[in-house]
Order: sequence, then C-alpha cells, then structure tokens
Amino acid sequence: MSTPVGPYTPIVRAGDWLVVSGQVGLGADGLATGFEAQLRQALDNLAGLVTGAGARLDQIVKTTVFLTSMDDYPALNEIYTSFFDERAGGHRPARSAVGVAALPIGAVVEVEAWVFTG
Repeated sequence: MSTPVGPYTPIVRAGDWLVVSGQVGLGADGLATGFEAQLRQALDNLAGLVTGAGARLDQIVKTTVFLTSMDDYPALNEIYTSFFDERAGGHRPARSAVGVAALPIGAVVEVEAWVFTG
C-alpha cells in the first residue's frame, strides 16, 4: 500500500460500506513500469486497503477501472480475472472500465472499489 498522491483518504467507512479511492500502480520503489505491472500493483494496493480495514476481497461489489488506453482492455480482463480467481475465490464484482486522457503521476491504470461489509 502506498501513500496517497493527493489530499484524500484512501479508504473510508460509511456504515456497512467501504469506499476505496482510486489506486494506481505505485509501490515502495515508485510507479511500476508498464500496464501489466501497474495493474497488478494497483490491485495489490486495493487488496491491502480492503483487508487492512477488516473486509474480504469477495465483499467487493463494484470496481471502476480507469485506462489511459483502451488497447489495454484485453490485458485488463486477463489480469483482473486472475486476481479475483486467486485472491477472492473467483468472485466477480460489477465493473466499469473507462477510458481517460490521463491519470495522476503518469499512471496508465487506476482502480477504485466499493465494498459491502454488512
């Protein structure tokens, strides 16, 4: 899990919900190189926040993935599916994938999530 790159809280509880701010592929050594490495790190960051708040990955009900290139959509599907197969027992949250012009700190992918803990 990395330090926020802006003036926001990475995860907030609202009753039975956890809202996870967008996570980019920023690790201890800086921004990962390339789409696949950034997505894996972003998902690891998201998982760290969710489990750190006492929730499980199979409680994630919605994610939004922001991509600077929709050409990365097939790789997104492969890595995302693998992540949820391995770490959440095959659970599939609802998901949107949105193409954007740019992301903070030069990231090429960002993932946010809603988690229901009730």
